[in-house]
Amino acid sequence: MISVDEALNRCLAQVTPVPAETVPLHEASGRWMSAPAVAQRDQPPFPASAMDGYALQGDPVAGDSFTVIGEAGAGHAFSGPVAPGQAVRIFTGAPVPEGATRVVIQEDVTRDGDRITVNPGADAGPHIRPKGQDFRIGDSLSPRLLRPNDLALLAAMNIPTVRATRRPIVAIVATGDELVMPGEDPRPDQIIASNSFALKAMVEAEGGLARLLPIARDTEAELATVLGLAAEADLIVTIGGASVGDHDLVGRVAGLEHSFWKLALRPGKPLMAGRLNGVPLLGLPGNPVSAIVCGHLFLLPMIRAMLGRPDAAPKPRQARLAVDLPPNGPRAHYMRARLTPGDGLPAITPFDRQDSALLSILGQADALLIRPVDAPVCHAGDTVPFLPL
Repeated sequence: MISVDEALNRCLAQVTPVPAETVPLHEASGRWMSAPAVAQRDQPPFPASAMDGYALQGDPVAGDSFTVIGEAGAGHAFSGPVAPGQAVRIFTGAPVPEGATRVVIQEDVTRDGDRITVNPGADAGPHIRPKGQDFRIGDSLSPRLLRPNDLALLAAMNIPTVRATRRPIVAIVATGDELVMPGEDPRPDQIIASNSFALKAMVEAEGGLARLLPIARDTEAELATVLGLAAEADLIVTIGGASVGDHDLVGRVAGLEHSFWKLALRPGKPLMAGRLNGVPLLGLPGNPVSAIVCGHLFLLPMIRAMLGRPDAAPKPRQARLAVDLPPNGPRAHYMRARLTPGDGLPAITPFDRQDSALLSILGQADALLIRPVDAPVCHAGDTVPFLPL
């Protein structure tokens, strides 16, 4: 059996980044921007008023009066200059007229017709946002996973499209005579196929496109037929059939080049990776929790690597153990656990039941507590690594 780290390295070695494509900005949320985006204008593109008030010259004191000569609004600039003793009524976001050096907010003046008088206690201002205060032409946004906030920034940079890595296509194949789809009427010896739906959601949340293929029954011919439907995928994910039983056929399918099979992991020992006729393949265990845990540890990093992200590998965090734990054995144990806020680091408590078939426990978990191979006894209060779910 190989280690989790070695298995991850071998999984990542199976995949390469998929090509980039040009994406309209309104469709770019959640996409990996693969090339820097360069600002096409300054923001703001002119000195802009930060408040509603009056634009004028100098540093007036209480009792100073000014003649109002015009008005400036957002999208409606005042065309002339402002001389000493003059003021322009101005609104937030409007260009500051030539010659004006500050904006006196409207609450700090008294207006009578076309005259304003500065009130006692007026603040110092200047309430002007300089040109290019936020960013300037030529400033760039580095490659990243685009969030809604990034889209607003790109739009302000006057960038209508971005280069984004194409969404990797992931074909998901559940295997086994015992499986039926949700909504069907299972026989007493059958169960509902559940893993596929979690894995599809995980793939698509990470930026891929998941295709659920038909369940492959336990014959070599049917497995080959279903896998043939995945020929155009960037990654094939099988669920079950990767162990050593008579009905575990995935590992023996024609055209499969193995990278590894079986690793020192709990849950998830019967994990397999390789290439099927040149297409990367990840063979996940059939047990629900094992499949989903291995999805977090290996499938999602492969998706991130295919997107060209530099942060492909999972990044463990730290928490304070809330209970004592016995020593661990020869397989790394990723224990379903619950986090609670703590003083500094969160506290983490593993569930008592860790059977790899218990989806209800996984549904309550928000973390995987990592117990390395041959880890010694841990005590409440010790710092331990975990992965968030």
